[in-house]
Amino acid sequence: MNLIIDVGNTLVKLAVFDKNTMLHSESFERELFFEKSQSIFKQLTKIDWSIIAAVGFLKEKDIAAISEKSKLHIVDYTTKTPFKNKYGTPKTLGVDRVALVAAAFYLKPNENVLIIDAGSCITYDILTAKGDYLGGAISPGIHMRYRALHEQTAKLPLLALDGSTNLIGDSTPNSIHSGVVHGVLAEIDGIINQYRIPFEDLTVILTGGDAQFLSKRLKNTIFADSNFLLKGLNFLLEYNKQ
Repeated sequence: MNLIIDVGNTLVKLAVFDKNTMLHSESFERELFFEKSQSIFKQLTKIDWSIIAAVGFLKEKDIAAISEKSKLHIVDYTTKTPFKNKYGTPKTLGVDRVALVAAAFYLKPNENVLIIDAGSCITYDILTAKGDYLGGAISPGIHMRYRALHEQTAKLPLLALDGSTNLIGDSTPNSIHSGVVHGVLAEIDGIINQYRIPFEDLTVILTGGDAQFLSKRLKNTIFADSNFLLKGLNFLLEYNKQ
């Protein structure tokens, strides 16, 4: 069995795979990492490999605790990938993006795939049908936009996503909701449309914490998969065992 660990900017996600079948998944705040990870090893004693992809900070003692219980692979720029990486600065490429592209390579073979990860940031990554990873884009995520409006102005309040979708805001809070939500939707739909010009037969995957909210509101046809990154990490681990 494989223990998959995704350390994000706000939460940690754990999953356990038996080959390509996910047996367990959960997410929690980083402060609970040691307790949660040790609990998993007690429950599922056949875990013999682990993989960590961290864009957020993880304590050395937490990493050591994993390596004591299983063989461990930490994703970085030296990690072998099944796709051809044509990114200009591979050392700075986020490990989360590497995992997403790996998932696309295995789950959507021989297709042009645009992977959109809507989390703290919104990332766009393009993998061609030939297996070439070309790069993409990074923009502020929904919650980052709410914080920016509050922190970079004198009087705008700090709001959180509440499901509001009215185009015309009839108050300052509703105007903020409209600007953030419709701005993100217009951005994503617009970028998808731009990618469809050079890649007409484009498959679009949407994942990340805000994927469910966005998937119901986008105009373009997409495939939503909240576990896409975890699946990609499992594929990467299997590939790097060889």
